[in-house]
Amino acid sequence: MTRIGFHASHEQISPRQLLADVQHAERAGFQMAMCSDHLAPWSTRQGHSGYTWSWLGAALATTELELGCVSAPGQRYHPVVHAQRIATLGQMFPGRFWAALGSGQNMNEHVTGDPWPRKEIRTQRLEECVDVIRRLLAGETVSHDGLIRVHEAQIWERADPVPPLLAPAITVESAGRVAAWGEGLVTLNQPIEVLRDLLAAYREAGGAGPAALQVHLSWAPRQEEAERIAHDQWRSNVFDEPVDSDTAQPVAFDIMSEHVSMDAVHEAVKVSADLEQHVEWLQEYAELGFDDLYLHFVGQQQDEFIDVFAEQVLPKVVPRAGAAAR
Repeated sequence: MTRIGFHASHEQISPRQLLADVQHAERAGFQMAMCSDHLAPWSTRQGHSGYTWSWLGAALATTELELGCVSAPGQRYHPVVHAQRIATLGQMFPGRFWAALGSGQNMNEHVTGDPWPRKEIRTQRLEECVDVIRRLLAGETVSHDGLIRVHEAQIWERADPVPPLLAPAITVESAGRVAAWGEGLVTLNQPIEVLRDLLAAYREAGGAGPAALQVHLSWAPRQEEAERIAHDQWRSNVFDEPVDSDTAQPVAFDIMSEHVSMDAVHEAVKVSADLEQHVEWLQEYAELGFDDLYLHFVGQQQDEFIDVFAEQVLPKVVPRAGAAAR
């Protein structure tokens, strides 16, 4: 059955407040949660970026929710250290944690001082990291010489069950490729026809497991306020590759987004003061074939969104029968 969860955006909200927000979301009736994993925000206006892995331990310990994060091993995170983090959370909170492994963005990775690789090299590096992490989680001793180097590594804490390694994908091409290793799919709201093709590419290439959609949205009692919030907080996030993956500094995103129109923001964020419109959008995603919908209200104050959506939106989204169980 289709489930609806809460997305915790570390780039926009302090970790202390975000912990209170995810606890609030659980009390209100959201069924699970996911979060981002950034060193830097997308804009100086967002102004935050707490350490995801500390926060995840606190969130898992103070809720009963299943939680996951989208994260990038390979440059800022060595895959052995990443495997240890994943195994530790999996051992502490059995069956409640997953990680989606992506190729990353320069804004988070350039701090190592290493060159930022071109896209095909980042993809190859990610696939090497996935193989190393999976083998470590299975209890193997791993050595590897390639785009990443590993010497006789072993993870001594074992999780049972092993946390699933999901695959983020934004394009149809990448969805087909990550089907080779992903135990599930995570993507973002895009035009329905793109999402339909993306899901089909993943499934036709052998991709199994749940398909999750992170839905960027903005709501307020008045349309003008919903649009103001979306334009202020998310206009720096409307750029496609290579801009979004190659840009190094939040201030650069701010400069590039100075003249981004509200029409452009509408293409990336579901903006409406009409709660029934949000129900229709979410229902369409459920009917398209997504097992999990994670709602990301792009404002920085989450309380009203959580309460209003839990009471007036979530109950009206009819669960899709036959969705894949995690």
